[in-house]
Amino acid sequence: MALLEVRSVTKRFGGLTAIENVSLEVSEGEIVGLIGPNGAGKTTLFNLISGVYPPDEGDIYFDNEKITGRKPYDCCRRGIGRTFQIVQTFTNQDVLYSVTLGALPKAKSVSLAQEKASEVLSFVGLWDKKDQLGSSLTIANRKRLEIAKALATEPKLLLLDEVMAGLNPTEVDEALELIRKIMASGTTVFIIEHVMQAIMNLSERIAILHYGEKIAEGLPQEISKDQKVIEAYLGEEYGFDGKP
Repeated sequence: MALLEVRSVTKRFGGLTAIENVSLEVSEGEIVGLIGPNGAGKTTLFNLISGVYPPDEGDIYFDNEKITGRKPYDCCRRGIGRTFQIVQTFTNQDVLYSVTLGALPKAKSVSLAQEKASEVLSFVGLWDKKDQLGSSLTIANRKRLEIAKALATEPKLLLLDEVMAGLNPTEVDEALELIRKIMASGTTVFIIEHVMQAIMNLSERIAILHYGEKIAEGLPQEISKDQKVIEAYLGEEYGFDGKP
């Protein structure tokens, strides 16, 4: 069953068409990857799904309900959580405070929000950092904090925007382990990523955007052999098995 349906969505900014007639689905319990060159429209698509921008054309459905043009807080309450490509931290607040804010929209009190935040911090491996300022964390732990803030909203669908960017190979492996753990907990994941070996091995399906258009969609093995995808993004040296 489709949890998310994007139907023929277009978004323009002045004379620039950032997304053009894009359609895709993400089924409940699935993990879907979204790839493409810089400027292809990937984050813009996430912004449309999460309510940051309204589409100029087309519709978006979530959990069998039309959410086209809904505000971000409304999308969040309905069960769409997301991270941001540029990690946002509260410079003068500790980690527990940041995640508690994420839990507040669905919690009945601040104390219950703090309980949820504590649970999430333990889940992502940041409990021992709860009293540190977000700005003092390593880039890997800032990424975990970004995920924790999104998880605190209790999402049915989690949009992950380049959560592995800037990480070393060991940190990438740890991030993959966390994402699989999130999936095992019952959360559906839609992920943008440039770390190809990671997304090819993680995703059940992959869609690719190029100049705002979806040029291919399929299993990782299919995508890695698609000539249009190779020419637009992967490059000829990319192997059929998902390993550069």
